[in-house]
Amino acid sequence: MTSSKKPGKHQHHEVFSASRAGHLDTRLRRFIYRPDRLAEKYVNPGDRVLDFGCCPGFFTREFAKRVGENGHVFSVDLQEEMLDILQKKLGPEGLLPRITTHRCAPDSLGLPADLNGTFDTVFAVFVVHEVPDPERLFREISLVLKPGGTFFYSDPPFIVSGGEFRDNLARAEKVGLRLAERRFYFVNRAAVLMKV
Repeated sequence: MTSSKKPGKHQHHEVFSASRAGHLDTRLRRFIYRPDRLAEKYVNPGDRVLDFGCCPGFFTREFAKRVGENGHVFSVDLQEEMLDILQKKLGPEGLLPRITTHRCAPDSLGLPADLNGTFDTVFAVFVVHEVPDPERLFREISLVLKPGGTFFYSDPPFIVSGGEFRDNLARAEKVGLRLAERRFYFVNRAAVLMKV
């Protein structure tokens, strides 16, 4: 069986609709993905964290708990509805003072230049496959990370092939993000990259 897909070409997949946001923050998903453990491994108290493709705040909640009162989380999503859900959900938990929500453009983070070089960690979990130009996204992530900062990237194998994931890692390395570790995040492909 041959593929008509050109080697190295990124496949742009459909954006997960905010109308289905309830599927993204369930007790079962929390048990499977353990966002608390992800936060413990890659986030320190006082850190500045960017949660790209935050959706309804499934990971944001644990990042905000982990950074503490002296840290901050920027939760970035394309859909205003997702950001509204996040605020309504995390407000009663008292976490909103540690969180800034930001609506990005379809093709750019759209963060102000004064945030360049200010983030300790950036997460892009199950979202890069929805981005039309991953190399541009990785370039912007490289810009906002501090030197030595961490980028955690994961995509599901039932949507993103091994070849597409490897191509994305090559794109990330091309813009100054060095691969530090390849791993599985539950059953999903994942990589930890460092800002050179």
